[in-house]
Amino acid sequence: MTTFTALTKLSSEGAAYALSEAMENLEPEPMGVGVFELEDGSGLWEVGGYFTETPDAIELEILAQAFDARPFVVSELPEIDWVAKVRRDLAPVEAGRFFVYGSHDADKLPEGRVGLLIEAAMAFGTGHHGTTLGCLRALDRLDADGFRGRNVVDIGCGTAVLAMAAARIWPGLVRASDIDQVAVDVARANLAANDLSDRVQCLEATGFDHPELKAAAPFDLVFANILMGPLIELAPDMARVTGEGAHVILSGLLCEQAETVLAAYRDQGFALQHRQDIGEWATLTLRKPAA
Repeated sequence: MTTFTALTKLSSEGAAYALSEAMENLEPEPMGVGVFELEDGSGLWEVGGYFTETPDAIELEILAQAFDARPFVVSELPEIDWVAKVRRDLAPVEAGRFFVYGSHDADKLPEGRVGLLIEAAMAFGTGHHGTTLGCLRALDRLDADGFRGRNVVDIGCGTAVLAMAAARIWPGLVRASDIDQVAVDVARANLAANDLSDRVQCLEATGFDHPELKAAAPFDLVFANILMGPLIELAPDMARVTGEGAHVILSGLLCEQAETVLAAYRDQGFALQHRQDIGEWATLTLRKPAA
């Protein structure tokens, strides 16, 4: 089946979501519309529609003008089995002792490694992205240095690969949350595939705003692999829900954004323990001083 995309960018989150709703009324009707904040620090939002027929260029032009968006770029996607392609292209990822793989590579799990099964169809959070890889390496580094997490939470968990990694190496219940119910469902499917459903509690929540998370605090390790804006907004809450000597692993940051985020957390009493840059992405390991 031939698929067409129609993509545009605009500067307002509200306008982006309003435009996405308006696109649902196009003829031909899109089979899906998505809204994404660009991770390049530009502050722009991308709106994309996916069509099985060529979208109407005039209607797209009218919508772009109405919502003060850039002109739509329409492209025809080749007929490719994308899941099969991803399986071919995504080799297993090694991050310290962790080995992230798809079921098609189950026979490649080295002896003595901590295996984490994430299907290739679930692209974000497979470990190939510099942010996820950086967080896994930070976790491995903490454990190698003698830290043992007893009350761990993964905020913005995506596939829940970070929560699963912690549950694999430490006893106790790990908590994970995401703002999107679809992501929570994906995470729960991954937990089941890894036999970790009884070790990781996955919740739909914005930040720490959930009764289960509030009751579980204070945490001694928090993962937050999200974006710069939400990380800065979370800094005061992060200080409230972590105990003395707790660690926080932050990512989802471009390298040039790291100092801005770090400043927000230093204002809350956190100190930088380690930073790793992988490509254009930075991962920060912070520590809350003990009394």
